[in-house]
Amino acid sequence: MHYPFLPRLAAGTVTAIVATATATAAPAQPPLTTRSVPLIRVDGLQFRDLDRNGRLDAYEDWRLPARTRADALVAAMTLEEKAGVMMHGNLPASADGSRTDLAAARPLVLERHVNTFVSRQHGAAGTLAADHNRLQALAEQTRLAIPVSLSTDPRNHFQYTVGQSVAAAGFSQWPEPLGLAAIDDPALTRRFADVVRQEYLATGFTQALSPQADLATEPRWPRVFSTFGEDAAIARRHVEATVAGLQNGTTGLHDGSVVAVVKHWAGYGAAKDGWDSHNPYGKFMTFPGANFAYHLLPFDGAFAAHVASVMPTYSMPDGPVDVGGTTLDAVGGGYSHALLTDLLRGKKGFAGVVLSDWAITGDCTGPCADGAPNGVTPLAFFPQFGTPWGVEHLGKRARFVKAVAAGVDQFGGTEEASYLVDAVRAGELPVARIDASVARILLQKFQQGLFEHPFVDEARAGEIVGKPEFRAQGLDAQRRSLVLLQNRGNLLPLAAAGRKVWLHGVDPAVAARYGFTPVATPEQADVAIVRAATPSEMLHPRFIFGLLQHEGTLAFADGNPDYEAVKRAAAHVPTVVTVNLERGAILTNIVDKAGAVLANFGVSDDALLDVVTGKSRPQGRLPIELPSSMAAVARQRPDVPRDSDAPLFPFGFGLSY
Repeated sequence: MHYPFLPRLAAGTVTAIVATATATAAPAQPPLTTRSVPLIRVDGLQFRDLDRNGRLDAYEDWRLPARTRADALVAAMTLEEKAGVMMHGNLPASADGSRTDLAAARPLVLERHVNTFVSRQHGAAGTLAADHNRLQALAEQTRLAIPVSLSTDPRNHFQYTVGQSVAAAGFSQWPEPLGLAAIDDPALTRRFADVVRQEYLATGFTQALSPQADLATEPRWPRVFSTFGEDAAIARRHVEATVAGLQNGTTGLHDGSVVAVVKHWAGYGAAKDGWDSHNPYGKFMTFPGANFAYHLLPFDGAFAAHVASVMPTYSMPDGPVDVGGTTLDAVGGGYSHALLTDLLRGKKGFAGVVLSDWAITGDCTGPCADGAPNGVTPLAFFPQFGTPWGVEHLGKRARFVKAVAAGVDQFGGTEEASYLVDAVRAGELPVARIDASVARILLQKFQQGLFEHPFVDEARAGEIVGKPEFRAQGLDAQRRSLVLLQNRGNLLPLAAAGRKVWLHGVDPAVAARYGFTPVATPEQADVAIVRAATPSEMLHPRFIFGLLQHEGTLAFADGNPDYEAVKRAAAHVPTVVTVNLERGAILTNIVDKAGAVLANFGVSDDALLDVVTGKSRPQGRLPIELPSSMAAVARQRPDVPRDSDAPLFPFGFGLSY
């Protein structure tokens, strides 16, 4: 029998459905998917016999409240199984990153009892779905058949940094969150997050390691692009919209939700000297403007939308920070009782899962602390990466104990569950505290319906991910996000027909489609279009994230390849420059040469040329101010928005035509 209201299911999956259109108010039979778990029938309804004991246990009974089921499952678990639930592991991948390494995952699932993983696999949608189904089939072989939850870093943008984002690889492509803030249309941001939700669920992802509620008050910070800017009110409404889109509503998790993990609680954007706290030299957040409370405000949007999970920051304060009588501990956010229990649980009333950022219990010694030896890539030491800021002196077990006591429920980037087991047996952690965390984590799986239908339709994944409707919406958002900063002599929009153009960073084939005639040199051209990246320096190349992130100067200077292209073009023809505004770029040396300047936040050539030629118009407004010099940057306070001396372009600036 065919039920058109139900999704098609993956090849090899057994499905049991019971019709519910009866005269009596019978419970609505959910779709059940299984590979090896048997089905049992009770009261004319079907259930998955997860523990294979031939009877319906409370945690298998989808008619019961999710909380009741979670508590029943916790009561049936061993200490080792509970500790495994508290690990949010790294899903092993093939050497090229395109596939899951199931052989390597097998002992993590079957022996260490881990059933939550981040997947950074970047294969095609159908491949992702197939590999994730194989992992769920493996989870069915465990004693209690607890399904796997799969999380991912953002996949729908342009920036790609290992450990922070994933290349789009077929997913619809949208401007970075900073670009959504430039549009400042929360309804659009919610549509974006809903598209992400649909694409994630189609491929088996059930958790999003986003949105980023941090404020971009320090223009040198490498993660400005992934925030909603420096204004707390704007960030708050877009964080709320993102959570609502991901979780499919504002009432909490349900079947059809993706868990939103809002991050990084709190103050991460107030980065001392602009360094990032993935790095030992950047572990501090600083508040010379006594503005920590301002950095909490965007998270209120997440709480208003009943966000499911919160990730604490790596950063630790570089001095006393008082918030309404609460003084922050001099440790990273994952170890701070004041931050997690007093503020988050107590004052904010958060009842969901606290997921630590990655590797907070790991050691940072040797190359992690001192940098890789000369001639050796720091990436070779990625397995030794650790961020135990403020607790470097503690052993691993003591770090696990301190984090749990502070309020952490689940540990990102580790599968070392044995430390929790040993801590409980040594009397350092009460079982009741472990049970509370495990119940919170399992509750989410029940609320999402994972115990009923953990498998996805592999064929349909390719139809949903990156489908034309989603791509068109992303393309439109790219166009709308562009900020017109300068348009001297009304250079824009350009009439393309028959116009000779010199290009830097733009595909000539795309330009030709718009009617331009690409030429080899500026001397041959009528006009030039130049793409430029925000300037940066590689100041810490011997450190993993010093190698991966963009640090240092924001100013264009001689020797910068993009700046050399601007100078070359502007010496001969009117020049259009678009700068990828991933940080607070200083455009002083650009505006005196270019005729038109557009800020972008990730834009395809098509979206860019739509705006350049007037098919669309720029609508964005700057979500951060752009300083006039590095001297002004050095004088501004990292925790205070809009405090640069005489900014070249103020917050909220934007022209149009």
